[in-house]
Amino acid sequence: MTLNDPRNLYSHATNASIAPLLHVRYAGSSRDIALDILEVESGYAYDKIKRAFAASLDVDVNDLAPMVIARYENGNMTMPPPAVFC
Repeated sequence: MTLNDPRNLYSHATNASIAPLLHVRYAGSSRDIALDILEVESGYAYDKIKRAFAASLDVDVNDLAPMVIARYENGNMTMPPPAVFC
């Protein structure tokens, strides 16, 4: 099992001693990833966090351009997909 294996990401992210987390909804699935796995900290710039997430999935960082990161007081962050209005 590699570091990017979903079971490993989940168990690492849900370990009570690990915080903060990035919650991402991307490509039809949700992920909770501990920031230390991405090798970033909650105070880092949004573009650096997006680059780290894109690298972990091996996708182009430009695919994440429309996504906005929200920060919370506890250090956690969310990066939902953009809303679509009809």
